[in-house]
Amino acid sequence: MYAQGYFPLGMEQGIGWFDQRAYGTPYRAVMPLDERFHVPRSLRRVLNARRFEVRINADFAGVLEGCATRGGSFSSETWLTPEVARLYLGLHRYGFAHSFETWQGGVLAGGILGVVLGAAFIGDSMFYRVPDASKVALVRLVEHLRARGFELFDVQVQNPHLARFGAVEMDPLEFRQRLQEAIVKPVLFVD
Repeated sequence: MYAQGYFPLGMEQGIGWFDQRAYGTPYRAVMPLDERFHVPRSLRRVLNARRFEVRINADFAGVLEGCATRGGSFSSETWLTPEVARLYLGLHRYGFAHSFETWQGGVLAGGILGVVLGAAFIGDSMFYRVPDASKVALVRLVEHLRARGFELFDVQVQNPHLARFGAVEMDPLEFRQRLQEAIVKPVLFVD
C-alpha cells in the first residue's frame, strides 16, 4: 500500500490504510532534498556542537516504541497501535522499515521511523527524549538521503515543525507520479 501512497493507521478493528485526506488535507507533504531544505539557525549550533551520534537501525524496536508511546504506553489512542508495530517489525525484518537514530552518551535520544521503497523514503513518525534529538535526526537523515541518491522524502502531512525545515505541500497526483518514478530506482538505504 505504501507504493500507492497510503500509510497505516491503527484502528479498533486492526489496521487501516489512508492517505493525507485522513488528516483533513488534500495535499501530500514532502521534505525537499535539494537547496530548499532549510536548517533553522538555532539548530546549526547544536549540529556544530556534535552532541549527538547518529546510528541506523541500532535500536529499531526502541525507536518504534518511542514513536508509539511518546510519554505513555502503546494504546488505542495513538495511530501506532500494537498491530501497526507488528507490521513495522515485519517490514524491518524484510529490510523495508528503518530507524534513523540520534544517541547521546550511549542512550537513544530520538529518531525517525520510515519505510524505504527504491529511491523513496516514507517518513512515518519521529520522537525525542532529549531536546533537539529528533531535529538533528531529521537534518542528518536528509544528508544521508542526498548522499545515497534518494529522490523523494515523503513526510505525509504538513505541520509547522516540518515547514520550518522547508517541507512543501504537493498535489496528490504529482506526489503519486513522483513516488512511482522513485520506487523503481535501485537505491540502498544501508549497505
